[in-house]
Amino acid sequence: MNSEVTQKTKNMHSRVLIVDDEHNIHYSFQKSFGQEMEILSAHTAEEGIDLLRTQTPDAVVMDIKLPGLDGLEALQKIRKIDSRTPIVIMTAFGTVDTAIEAMKHGAFEYILKPFEVEKMREVLRKAIAAGAARQKTASDRIPLGDPKGNMLVGSSPAMQEIYKLIGRVAGQNVTVLILGESGTGKEMVARAIYHHSTRANKPFLEINCAALPESLLESELFGHEKGAFTGAFERHNGKFEQVNGGTMFLDEIGEMSLLTQAKILRVIQHGEFTRVGGKQIIRTDVRLLIATNRNLEQMIRDGKFREDLYYRLNIISVDLPPLREREGDIPELVDHFLVRYSLEAGKKLQGIEKSAMQKLEVYHWPGNVRQLENCIRRAVVLAKGSTITTDDLELDEAIDQAIADTEQDDDAALKRILQNIAEGKNRMRLWPAVEEKLIRLALQKTAGNQTEAARILGIHRNTLRSRMERYHISSRPTSSF
Repeated sequence: MNSEVTQKTKNMHSRVLIVDDEHNIHYSFQKSFGQEMEILSAHTAEEGIDLLRTQTPDAVVMDIKLPGLDGLEALQKIRKIDSRTPIVIMTAFGTVDTAIEAMKHGAFEYILKPFEVEKMREVLRKAIAAGAARQKTASDRIPLGDPKGNMLVGSSPAMQEIYKLIGRVAGQNVTVLILGESGTGKEMVARAIYHHSTRANKPFLEINCAALPESLLESELFGHEKGAFTGAFERHNGKFEQVNGGTMFLDEIGEMSLLTQAKILRVIQHGEFTRVGGKQIIRTDVRLLIATNRNLEQMIRDGKFREDLYYRLNIISVDLPPLREREGDIPELVDHFLVRYSLEAGKKLQGIEKSAMQKLEVYHWPGNVRQLENCIRRAVVLAKGSTITTDDLELDEAIDQAIADTEQDDDAALKRILQNIAEGKNRMRLWPAVEEKLIRLALQKTAGNQTEAARILGIHRNTLRSRMERYHISSRPTSSF
């Protein structure tokens, strides 16, 4: 009880500056928090900056849309005047860029209007505490950089947290580990980090570690000397030399061999490597963005991933939510893909029928955003009228039900899936829950012919080989699962 009284007394000495041109916002703050803390009001950014200089608030809450100087511009000015006062940015029009830019330029938090009172109270409490702590430390270093585009779509709370995290890490020269299920948009996150980084005017390169055989992957990354292996007729400079000063995105790093992992670790630790077949130490300055949909901790236990590399990668991680956990994002994503693929197809579609949208919203999307994108792209091509209807949608519901059946090891369900794939009704999306069984079945049906099995499954032969290595599948067909 005494601690509660003490906390209330401490808060009453706190000052919070509200910068917003809407009078009802000031009224709401005064009514909700006026008895807990002193509320200062400003209706323009310029007025807010003046009050900041004279009244020294403990925290600032500022809208982005302001007359004259807008909130993001004001944020940067305030940070130059006083880098220690926490600034909470509010907006009724949240976008990817505004969220990332706000966090990148040093906002303490980013909140969408209308806000929940209890959530705002918690944010204010943390901001005031952080401001008090900052007064005891050196001034903050604020990451800077110019935005280069909007690559992510979605305004759900889950994605807003992702945008904030991107804003915090983009300007820092650190390796970032991007996690998430297949199809959640890990590449888009990597590109957003790059575009908002201080290396945005330098090269960006993506390497899919699962798409290349191991021997070729090592040569592509680090280069090779003449005569290093059969066919190496001349020296080849690898990507770490070619992208020096820029950013490299290594997708599906869980498919990388332990030997190549060791060389990646050396690059991260010391910024150096040697070409395949060479002894010369080569220096490089490349920022690494890493992605995987695999459980690296389990791979460490299985002896397939280096523990020391994992801990170097996992200092900062971005864990992307699956589409089923992004409440409210599907209509926004659908609109985005409709515009994009209508232009591509040269069609003037006016939208999507309500019943079709409802069907999309209740679907569970095992393939995540990539599956939704492919669904809309196909619907645009097939649409006969001016709007997308339920008849234009293909959601593979029967196949998804069969996939659910495999949780009970239903061989008949697996065979139905493979039959549908072979007839062209669906393409394999490599769901971790069933891909091993499907690969074994495909190899069994093709008598071990990898090329034919890959064709049936709708994947590249190199991807099939990679998956076979992952699951220790022999090229010889097996008679059962």
